[in-house]
Amino acid sequence: MKFTRFKDSKNNVLLGVVTSDGIKEIKGDIFKEWEYTGKIFSENEVIYVAPLEPNQVIGIGANYVSKIEDLPEALPEIPVFFFKSTSTVIGPESTIKIPSDLEKVKFESELAIIIGKEAHHVPESEILDYVFGYTIGNDVTAPQYFHQDGHWTLGKSFDTFTPLGPVIETELDPLNVRVEAYHNGLKKQDSPTNLMIVPIKKMISYLTNIMTLKPGDVILTGSPVGAEFLKEGDIIECKVEAIGTLSNHVEKVDKTAKV
Repeated sequence: MKFTRFKDSKNNVLLGVVTSDGIKEIKGDIFKEWEYTGKIFSENEVIYVAPLEPNQVIGIGANYVSKIEDLPEALPEIPVFFFKSTSTVIGPESTIKIPSDLEKVKFESELAIIIGKEAHHVPESEILDYVFGYTIGNDVTAPQYFHQDGHWTLGKSFDTFTPLGPVIETELDPLNVRVEAYHNGLKKQDSPTNLMIVPIKKMISYLTNIMTLKPGDVILTGSPVGAEFLKEGDIIECKVEAIGTLSNHVEKVDKTAKV
């Protein structure tokens, strides 16, 4: 199923399931109990927003190689994880707003995992049972705000720096998809998920041994080789075929990040 959130003509934010007949409105909690309302919307009468309001957003850094032969024999003892503020989240077609003093800002197309039930000390063999579904994320990044000791949170957490969407796909094999990015129409990223250094099952299981993951947590699984810098007026499209396309445009805004 493809779950989504959208605005109707009255600017109400609603939940729905995307079907061949249109977007069927639902009510309730997608992680617990929900039901159809009986209303159906066509795509041309709605505006998609981020498919959920995340409980928290966790990312993993530098998690792809360019070819199978480059995969390391041993995994990192402590993978590089970071948090992103939930205020960074925007939806499809929304604007990525870059403060005027940021010199370089990258796009990073990623498969995003949505946790569906509380997970604590879960083995790899069972971890996908705790996943609700998958969406597309763009882990927009300002490297100049990375701390010299390796703290990445500030460079990841400017408002609008985490586009998500357009839907949460619940029927997907995350081990067998490709993650792509098109920068102003030109393909820049295209990798299968088997090029991840820390595989998806190990990644989530590892996190559950550190913290309790809860419904609505979003895990960004890393970005393929090929990410580039964005500038005013750019359009960045992140794609996973089974999920769709997450498209956003870029705008420089007249504010500074410096203190």
